[in-house]
Amino acid sequence: MGETGVAVASSPRAAASSPRAAASSASVASSPRAGGVGGRHHHRRWGGAAAISPSYRAVLLALWLVGFALVFLWQSTSVGRARLYTRPPLLPKRAPSAQGMGQWVAAPPVYDLREFGGVGDGRTLNTEAFVAAVASIAERGGGRLVVPAGRWLTAPFNLTNRMTLFLAAGAEILGVQDERYWPLMSPLPSYGYGREHRGPRYGSLIHGQDLKDVTITGQNGTINGQGQSWWSKFRKKVLNHTRGPLVQLMRSSNITISNITLRDSPFWTLHIYDCKDVTISDTTILAPIVGAPNTDGIDPDSCENVVIKNCYISVGDDGIAIKSGWDQYGIAYGRPSTNIIIHNVTIRSMVSAGVSIGSEMSGGVSNVLVENVHIWDSRRGVRIKTAPGRGAYVSNITYRNITLEHIRVGIVIKTDYNEHPDEGFDPKAVPIIENISYSSIHGHGVRVPVRIQGSAEIPVKNVTFHDMSVGLVDRRNHVFQCSFVQGQVIGYVFPVPCRNLDLYNERRELVKQSALQNISDIDYSF
Repeated sequence: MGETGVAVASSPRAAASSPRAAASSASVASSPRAGGVGGRHHHRRWGGAAAISPSYRAVLLALWLVGFALVFLWQSTSVGRARLYTRPPLLPKRAPSAQGMGQWVAAPPVYDLREFGGVGDGRTLNTEAFVAAVASIAERGGGRLVVPAGRWLTAPFNLTNRMTLFLAAGAEILGVQDERYWPLMSPLPSYGYGREHRGPRYGSLIHGQDLKDVTITGQNGTINGQGQSWWSKFRKKVLNHTRGPLVQLMRSSNITISNITLRDSPFWTLHIYDCKDVTISDTTILAPIVGAPNTDGIDPDSCENVVIKNCYISVGDDGIAIKSGWDQYGIAYGRPSTNIIIHNVTIRSMVSAGVSIGSEMSGGVSNVLVENVHIWDSRRGVRIKTAPGRGAYVSNITYRNITLEHIRVGIVIKTDYNEHPDEGFDPKAVPIIENISYSSIHGHGVRVPVRIQGSAEIPVKNVTFHDMSVGLVDRRNHVFQCSFVQGQVIGYVFPVPCRNLDLYNERRELVKQSALQNISDIDYSF
């Protein structure tokens, strides 16, 4: 600052321009043209400093000192303003401690399963290694567990908050086949019983509950339930409890599952129960298409805000099944499945359906979008199934851009799927099915394109078909089957729709109104 002040003070221009009023006076006083009109008529030469009177020198010195002081003050104020408006240097983030003092936030720790004694030979049991690794992550408040290439046999284990389970390329987690290693858990509250047996149920191979910020991802590593022994015992009826899922997360939020393969689950493959904010992407789910009972691919159950995208599923039951509880237990639990998007998925299901809603839907299902889905070599394409006793509703469901290839029945709504947990259900608790839309439905090799079986007690309301063209295996009668259905067909739909529906042109102008919504034209012989 001192050097800057001296430079400014020693320059006549700077001194004149900085303290404007005082410098202006000094400039006038020292100018050879000063003095007004008289100055123009008297061309007196100045004789230098000696010619200036002592009084003028005193005045000039005083003005110079005042100017210097003003320049110094202006410079100091400008620097202060610059400091005020300049972003302060960024400091490392601090996490508040229990005492209110800050501490440095370190990057989440990364662990290798081998650090905890893991051996990936496919024979050594690694349960203790997984449990110890998860405990270390929990102690650190989060982290990543890397499962390297190898075959890592384990009994079931739990995840923890803010954890990433990362399966490297060539990594395969194997579920131990001896059910004695699988813990028993209480039945799900919205089911009342285990899905296959009363009483407790087996837990999942990888489990988590009441968690936040959980990720299962990798470089297409595999989680293999080795379900063959479970399927055999189920068929022989030697199991006393409901089989466990491969992966189950309960009452959790901010879940991401991506870039992995899930295969050969003992039961449902990926069961997301009462969770919020779930994304499942770029995941392959496999099980034999026959002989692997109840191996659903993905089951969002009483979940909110779920996205399933860019997945390939080929399993022994429903590819995706949206659920929300079973009869009176689901009604009492009261957690709907809502705001679910299924996008860019390819599915094969020789036993059941590509995408199902229900039949356990007693908490309600609403606001579901199924789009850009290819279902091939399957028994059914997209299906809604329910029954008296379920209660609740299936509402605001949109199917868009669905491709059906070699399907026995393309579109199904079934209202008499009578499986119940016990005799305590209320047969008068009938569900509401309404606002179902099908648009851009195309395909070939379909035996029955549409079978919508409403009933007098459970009519299907406000169903819409628009832009549908499905090539048939044969052209027998009644290929578009309806019963107790109310709704509309907009524009061109092939094959010819059932008489229960109103007909509109592409401009959505009514062409013909149906008076036959309650007629039944269902034929299960083909």
